[in-house]
Amino acid sequence: MTSMGPESNSSEPPIFKAPPAPPAAANTGAIRPFADVFQEAGSEKPIPRKRVFSWAMWDWATQPFNSVLLTFVWVPSFLVSPFFLDPAVAASGVVNGEEIDCDTAANATTEFCRALGSLDANLGWGIMIAGILIALLAPVLGQRADATGHRKLMLGIFTGLLIACQLAMVFVSGVPALFWFGVAMIAFGSVVGEIAGANYNALLVSVSTPKTVGRVSGLGWGFGYIGGIVALVIVVGLILGGVLDGTQSITFQLIAAGATVWTIIFSIPIFRNVPEPPASPDAKKVGFFAGYVELVRSIGRLWRDHRPTLWFLLASAVYRDGLAAVFTFGTVIAGRVFGFGFTDLVIFGIVLNLVAGVSTIVAGRLDDRVGPKVVILSAIGGILACCLIVFFGASAGKGLFWAAGIALALFVGPAQAASRSFLARVTPLGQEGEVFGLYATTGRAASWMAALLWGLFIGLAANQTLYGILGIAAVLAVGFVMLLFVKAPPRNSIQS
Repeated sequence: MTSMGPESNSSEPPIFKAPPAPPAAANTGAIRPFADVFQEAGSEKPIPRKRVFSWAMWDWATQPFNSVLLTFVWVPSFLVSPFFLDPAVAASGVVNGEEIDCDTAANATTEFCRALGSLDANLGWGIMIAGILIALLAPVLGQRADATGHRKLMLGIFTGLLIACQLAMVFVSGVPALFWFGVAMIAFGSVVGEIAGANYNALLVSVSTPKTVGRVSGLGWGFGYIGGIVALVIVVGLILGGVLDGTQSITFQLIAAGATVWTIIFSIPIFRNVPEPPASPDAKKVGFFAGYVELVRSIGRLWRDHRPTLWFLLASAVYRDGLAAVFTFGTVIAGRVFGFGFTDLVIFGIVLNLVAGVSTIVAGRLDDRVGPKVVILSAIGGILACCLIVFFGASAGKGLFWAAGIALALFVGPAQAASRSFLARVTPLGQEGEVFGLYATTGRAASWMAALLWGLFIGLAANQTLYGILGIAAVLAVGFVMLLFVKAPPRNSIQS
């Protein structure tokens, strides 16, 4: 994949126009608000519509890994299912042709239900290990991308690795011996996807202005959710058409193959149409291990020059871990606790992605008007309430989970998009890769929290999966409180 420059002769109408740049100021190395950074490095040339939508298409391209493989289909209906149990244990869980309900006291202690609970917990440990790897790698790789001006190259490399992970999942057949390989591919895909995402986020300043960063960020997340809808609708259509059968391992192997092709095709526009931001004039070109020294210095600069940015990185690390856990483990709860079958989960995913896509695009405009902090706090509070409602009202059955899931979908996307725009507003010029690498790192440095508490609560409750939601709620609550004390970005970076 080759990098192409801006389309200076584009005849397309501008979608967002940059404000006039003020007189150049000396580069002091201090952290400056996004508005000042963009205006200092900006241009009066309009931002072509193709560039904005090409950037947003990467969210669309990588969505099958998150929505189809990780959240709604491959993991909950396949990886943590009886496919990967000892055949004798799996057979013991079927009575009169139906799988027993593991959310009852009588069944929770059976060998079958304990084995399924063990699969859920082991998935949590795999996700925790992935989080540690992201924490170690993301900021240093981001720093190197800043110094060399190769953010798009890094994006290409790690997008390619994500594609390779999805392709490897094609070869995971439903036998117990391949369970850990499946977990490894999901975990490694999460690692490379997160590092790719850090470089993708760093390109946000190439496609937005200070007054539109919120809506552009929301557009990307919205495209992702809409892409998830389309992908899930395709899966449902193939099921109803008799092409796919959720009781057969080959179905999930074909789904992984489809996700691979999808990502290849739709990731092309960003590499063709979005320009590479210039290399940071202050970033040092150092070796990989020396990059950790520069990382410590970068954190020190944040502490000295723009402490609220550092506090935001820490607070967002906690609540974003809760958000990630909602995606990773929410459908496991749907299947295990509320009896959602393969088709149920796919339809559930379509509805939630539709709600989340619309709410995220709308919330992007709200972000530009009232500020990202208000949007994030409102969203986290709503998600926390949904988690507690599901836990305490579980006996109400599927209807309650449907209602809580739709309400939760209204909040998750806006929280993610507003978090990205919050950081973009306070990121120093030329250090987008490093700072968004830190964003990925701080998020994953805390990612062991939700996964650990998920497994711990399930274990303490005799492998009852429902109790894992309390671990997610605890992480969200701590993140909410931490964010209350973070100073919001300057008003001059938000549309009035």
